[in-house]
Amino acid sequence: MSIVVVGTVAFDTVETPFGRGENVLGGSATYFSTSASFFTDVSLVAVVGEDFPEEHITFLQGRNIDTAGLQRIPGKTFHWSGRYGYDLNEAETLDTQLNVLMDFQPELSESYRDAEYLFLANIDPDLQMKVLEQVRKPKLVACDTMNFWISSKPEALKKVLRKVDVVVINEGEARQFTGEANLVKAARQIIALGCKRLVVKRGEYGVLMFTADSVFAAPAYPLEEVFDPTGAGDTFAGGFMGYLANTGDMSEEGLRQAIVFGSVMASFNVEDFSLERMKRLQYQEIEARYKQFKVLTSFRDISY
Repeated sequence: MSIVVVGTVAFDTVETPFGRGENVLGGSATYFSTSASFFTDVSLVAVVGEDFPEEHITFLQGRNIDTAGLQRIPGKTFHWSGRYGYDLNEAETLDTQLNVLMDFQPELSESYRDAEYLFLANIDPDLQMKVLEQVRKPKLVACDTMNFWISSKPEALKKVLRKVDVVVINEGEARQFTGEANLVKAARQIIALGCKRLVVKRGEYGVLMFTADSVFAAPAYPLEEVFDPTGAGDTFAGGFMGYLANTGDMSEEGLRQAIVFGSVMASFNVEDFSLERMKRLQYQEIEARYKQFKVLTSFRDISY
């Protein structure tokens, strides 16, 4: 089944200890849809300016991503600049130019309103709620957010979290949102708002998935080379949601498999700047790394 993703398509300027990318393709919806497209059909809803190159749209369409919901309006495309030190888990934002994103009003077409899988990427929670009000009977809705919305619109964000099935955030955001230093306690507070599952991204330390009565942990894949972690969280979410939409398996085992596939996709994304590694990626590589993940986490039962 197909997924509708609502988020950002952007230009990024990124510095890491291993290089620099200037005005490269980025944005939450871009990373998500590219990752999910390895598993299922994706429809993208976002906005770009007059300066957005046609070659980037051609790339997305080449991944069988439906770009009918990609608005092009007068002005400049959203641009984010950031820098990473050797601690690649945290980015320092150098500049954020919202540009056409300031006027973004997501309107879903009739076919998009029937989406069975919806991902609300990192945008204003008021806009996320507006999208939620347009969809009819989705099987699964997941959302992401960031520290800016947690601090500036906490009540609007709480309303969104009460309406979604899965919340995907990083551990710093979980602690910030709840004011709770202990991650397990923070997770319990967020789940108590009404969402069924909380997925906490922990960068090089892996992923935790919480429900009201269970915890699942998956490690990050150990890599020899990490060049650019930008978009890793959105790439993870794309793999996670893409796998679920492909299989329709919402069992506990199916969700755990989806977590690992999301981790696999994120591990490829960080191996190059922007989406360059994703452009070269083949599905056979995804399957092979999934099997390596299984070996990585396999151990015997206790024997006496």
